[in-house]
Amino acid sequence: MSTEWSDNVTDRQAGLHIMKNFSRRGDSRPGHRNRPSDHSDRGPSVLYEDDAVVVLDKPAGLPAVPVSGSDAPSALSLLSARLKRNRQRAYVVHRIDRFTSGILLFAKTEADRDILVRQFLGHTPMRQYLAVVRGRLASREGTLVHYLRRDGMFQTLRTESDPTAARAELRYAVERPLRGASLVRVTLVTGLQNQIRVQFSAIGHPVVGDRKYHPEEASERRIARVALHAAHLQFVHPRSGESVAIDCQPPADFRSLIQALSPPARARG
Repeated sequence: MSTEWSDNVTDRQAGLHIMKNFSRRGDSRPGHRNRPSDHSDRGPSVLYEDDAVVVLDKPAGLPAVPVSGSDAPSALSLLSARLKRNRQRAYVVHRIDRFTSGILLFAKTEADRDILVRQFLGHTPMRQYLAVVRGRLASREGTLVHYLRRDGMFQTLRTESDPTAARAELRYAVERPLRGASLVRVTLVTGLQNQIRVQFSAIGHPVVGDRKYHPEEASERRIARVALHAAHLQFVHPRSGESVAIDCQPPADFRSLIQALSPPARARG
């Protein structure tokens, strides 16, 4: 069984901020939901851990895995350094963009990794993101389907008849209308790189701060990165076969953006 860490303890050697490990305790047992975190530290924190998996809250700006040709820290390198002291290893299951914050899942053994990767290839885990997009969407709920092909570091729009294109599908629900923008909850049906950013840009509602797919966002000053946060992950535990659901509150910069874009409260008569 994993060691339980106390709240808000910094693991300085590994560069990880441990909010709390609820392994096999409380509401974070497989089949239950974890307690959402709410912090603004620059280092990743552990949302959930047991003998098979580790779920991190990755801050925006930290790569999920090492960048080729660079020795800068990544979520993988920091977690690996921590687990090495217990003679454990970290294995990549999936990735989120460098400038996206939120939930990132790792396995501790190759066998657990392989089971989890098969789930992601089959699109069975529930992956939900919060995004702030420009404008008001035509409907409060909807489904977006596009066909994308990766060209270098970019995803480009293609047609369904293009044999080199991959189908990209997501569902969205507007959680809150904002001034000139909308807070939406996005559920991925597929999981292509940059999918959410490309699909919302394609319908004229780019993610706020997304300079990569919408250069006009370079003028955005209220947030210094893409306004995208991995908020919820639900997967089947590789050993118990039970459902594990993880929630992660947005960091301070995301919340500050929402506050800045929120319409003023109506005066009560």
